[in-house]
Amino acid sequence: MKKVKLLDTIATLKPIPIERLQLVEQNYTSIESLPSGQVGTIVEVYEQEEEYHYLVEFADTQGCEYAMATLRADEILVLHYDLAIASDLPHPQSLSL
Repeated sequence: MKKVKLLDTIATLKPIPIERLQLVEQNYTSIESLPSGQVGTIVEVYEQEEEYHYLVEFADTQGCEYAMATLRADEILVLHYDLAIASDLPHPQSLSL
């Protein structure tokens, strides 16, 4: 797995309960969780007990931040826009299910 670094763009792999969110935008206080697939940006990297945690900022398409959450590596997927970076990933057919 490639190292997750500051300012990487990620997507959530599972819903994040509201109890784990810091809501910035009060319009979102009625949600129960942040759904899987939400796109965010790593804004801080923490090492806690030999495990990395990531402070992720979530913003709308206008760039307005609406929530933040500290997530574990198993809760995020780093998104790649550059084919050169993506080519470092294993080919889907080589992954065993």
